[in-house]
Amino acid sequence: MHAPDGFIDVPVSAAAGVLAAGAIAVSLRGARRELDDTARPDAGAGAERTAPLAGLVAAFIFAVQMLNFPVAAGTSGHLLGGALAAILVGPYTGVLCVSVVLLLQSVLFADGGLTALGVNITTMALTTTVVAYALFRGLVKVLPRSRRSVTAASFVAALVSVPASAVVFTLLYAVGGTTDVSIGKVATAMVGVHVLIGLGEAAITALTVGAVIAVRPDLVHGARGLRQKLKLRVNGELVDAPETAEPVPAPARSPRKVWIAGLVTSLVLAGFVSFYASANPDGLEKVAADHGIDKQAEEHAVADSPLADYGVKDVDDARLSGGLAGVIGVGVTVVAGTGVFWAVRRRRTTDEQAEATSPAGTSV
Repeated sequence: MHAPDGFIDVPVSAAAGVLAAGAIAVSLRGARRELDDTARPDAGAGAERTAPLAGLVAAFIFAVQMLNFPVAAGTSGHLLGGALAAILVGPYTGVLCVSVVLLLQSVLFADGGLTALGVNITTMALTTTVVAYALFRGLVKVLPRSRRSVTAASFVAALVSVPASAVVFTLLYAVGGTTDVSIGKVATAMVGVHVLIGLGEAAITALTVGAVIAVRPDLVHGARGLRQKLKLRVNGELVDAPETAEPVPAPARSPRKVWIAGLVTSLVLAGFVSFYASANPDGLEKVAADHGIDKQAEEHAVADSPLADYGVKDVDDARLSGGLAGVIGVGVTVVAGTGVFWAVRRRRTTDEQAEATSPAGTSV
């Protein structure tokens, strides 16, 4: 759903850019709290590794976005990632995760226009994260506090977030579209195809969240506060033990192993599995082609990039070219993402130290 330059006019693209910049500024402040897990009573061994895990989430989203899946005749879809990121690492950090991915995709891979970056962050990072996390939190409050409930809430939240993103794009197009196309037709086509794409997004999100919860529930932001019910064998039958005041400790598995497993998975998906992804245009591309929205589309400013279109320039073998591009993308994303989140987390620590040593914060 990466919008290229030319779909939305300059004034609206600029306004979307201002909105995106504001959202990122707010997210930077919020992410400082989300990434500082040392104050959590259940933080455990993972408290110092939230920044690398957030960087890994960004890399995983990059990898899975390369896996277009068929959703209808001649149309494909791919993960947007806002719901997944928000549930795994928190909504503020989630906005930053997807924004890092979109920025690198635009600059390195010519995927999504440079002047349309604000539009893409607004639709794919901000909208999906806000809608998904708000719905997710509402669902987990009314559902039983269990791992299955968190997984089910993840499915529903991710499903709704994709057509919500399509609606926001349609609204932006209604205000600043560069072609004369009926907004009703655009809305119907965009929402219709993105409901189907949302099913794929929901499945990927629920499977990923469920897999991480099964290994390290304490590392899942949306699963915080879960208490694992203890079972006692009474007269040969398992019954629920009385609830205790303290949460059951998370499985003793190193966050480093989780990080390595996630990175290897991302590399395999981007470097190998992506070759088998659907070659059909995604939802936005298909709707744009069918309804003439792409008449004013502009060539990407870095269309001659060595990694443009997810291939390595001058590497003739398509499988090798795409695989190398995917591996490079995962590597750059995990490094850039981790660096950003370390800087955000370190800034919070520095600010707290400054407050503690200031005259107002000096204890007597």
